[in-house]
Amino acid sequence: MTTEDVLLTVDADGVRTLTLNRPKAYNSLTVELKERLLTALREAADAPEVRAVVLTGAGKAFCAGQDLKEHVALLQANDPRPLRTVAEHYNPIVRTIVEMPKPVVAAVNGPAAGAGASLAYACDLRISAGSANFLMAFANVGLGPDSGASWTLQRLVGYGRASELMLLARTVDSAEALRLGLVSEVVLDEELAMRAHAVAAKLAAGPTVCYAKIKEVLSTAAESTLDEALAAEDAAQAVLGATADHREAVEAFVEKRKPTFQGK
Repeated sequence: MTTEDVLLTVDADGVRTLTLNRPKAYNSLTVELKERLLTALREAADAPEVRAVVLTGAGKAFCAGQDLKEHVALLQANDPRPLRTVAEHYNPIVRTIVEMPKPVVAAVNGPAAGAGASLAYACDLRISAGSANFLMAFANVGLGPDSGASWTLQRLVGYGRASELMLLARTVDSAEALRLGLVSEVVLDEELAMRAHAVAAKLAAGPTVCYAKIKEVLSTAAESTLDEALAAEDAAQAVLGATADHREAVEAFVEKRKPTFQGK
């Protein structure tokens, strides 16, 4: 790991922390960073030693979204890559976060705009620094939402509020983000990294197979009938009821001790 890396990776306590590392550019997303992030997320999803993930940014920003300097330079050069980036980068990144069979925590350390905000919305939990804010900036550059924001944002705050935030492209500070349900909690800037790691480490020590099923069932229920949701819950319980973690939890309850989960 070097300070020149656009993406930093640190493992501790079963948690893999991925840090977007272009602080001078507010961690805006270049082709290189998007490709590195997608690879890192896929590796985290597949790594058995990784039981939870934290996504954060270096410096004063979480992520300013697409690097527009690179974007306009490629457009002016008639390079086709900007027109492919949603399909090649943003969609796979968000799908990997949402479908990852382990919890993903966004530690939003500063402004999150456009695709940067969308990345945070795709995570399972969002912990915000007091100085952080969120901006659906797409309309400001004549574009529609991408990176899954049309799917994730209205599930967090409802259709009407999502429409307002996207159409008016207004900035939401951390206090309002907490009121709207965009974030789980707001902490002092200097406490964010420690708090996000503590939450992720608690999840990493828990029944991670269960967490994967919770994510799966919630996703199914968000766009299904009651009968379909009930069937998905039944199927999940049939799998989880046979896990070692479930047996350990029940035995620990009877024996009045703290369970030790293995993610199996």
